[in-house]
Amino acid sequence: MKKIVALLALCLGVVSPVIADSAFNPNKPVKIVVPFPPGGGTDALSRILAEKLTQIWKQQVIVENRAGAQGNVGTAYGAKAPPDGYTLVLAHQGAFTVNPHIYKDTGFDPVKDFIPVTRGTQQPFVLVATPGLNVKNLKEFIALAKTQPGKLSYGSSASGPQLTGEMFKGVTGVDMMHVAYKGAGPGIVDVLAGHINLFVANPTSVAPHVRAGKLVGLVMFGPDSVSVLPDTPTAAQAGFPELGKMPEWYGFAVPAGTPAKVVEQLNQDLTAALKDPAVKSRLDGLGLNASPSTPKEFAEQIQRDLNATKDLVKKADLKAQ
Repeated sequence: MKKIVALLALCLGVVSPVIADSAFNPNKPVKIVVPFPPGGGTDALSRILAEKLTQIWKQQVIVENRAGAQGNVGTAYGAKAPPDGYTLVLAHQGAFTVNPHIYKDTGFDPVKDFIPVTRGTQQPFVLVATPGLNVKNLKEFIALAKTQPGKLSYGSSASGPQLTGEMFKGVTGVDMMHVAYKGAGPGIVDVLAGHINLFVANPTSVAPHVRAGKLVGLVMFGPDSVSVLPDTPTAAQAGFPELGKMPEWYGFAVPAGTPAKVVEQLNQDLTAALKDPAVKSRLDGLGLNASPSTPKEFAEQIQRDLNATKDLVKKADLKAQ
């Protein structure tokens, strides 16, 4: 009887995408798992793309935030989803390429448990300071910090910006305490209130506060500036080009085992969404630089950064928070 049912399904063309390896044409809601709380750059990118993909697929695309352990909780959850294209995972640079070197068990393997679909955006981290420090630029901050070794503090909400902060300490010779946060939102609240002195984040989270004069943009940790913070110097402009070699990226991945044709279709649709003028304009306004790629290009970048961060993590003696 089972053989007859299977034969009928084949003849009627109703075999599931996983079995038939057909292109992705969703007939039910699709989920994007974001391994961080609402309010940050990963969440903003996912929600903007969810709106566009809903239009493309004529199916609702839902953003599900699963925060914890600097991105490990949500990423591990996404890795265990059915490999059918209906669950996309927001692939964050820190979770995919830094966490594996600082956690004994992240709950996932960034290479074996996922298939990269496309890079989404690429942008620099930015270091911001509370106006209470009374510094106007990076040079003034470094001079101040060296008179108070170990007394000033900086916050971050993921391993990527934390590693950037530790690299900053190593290159400039500044000694600061690190304060870990589960999301950018709580950290920004604390730096605005003066509970911590600095915060390392993506431009999306802090640009409105810098423009309003509530925070001071000290430096962009990347080779390029972003339109939302035109007056904040790049690492090279600030005199530390070595701090601009590893910009932050966000991308999208699916669980291992997802059929190749499904991955191909997802790549085409996500690329189309990222290149849409209205989407690109919204991302630019948040300081997120749309940067779609092929699955192969994104996989190579993940592996390259995974290799590069290993020595950086060891040198910075980065620990799990």
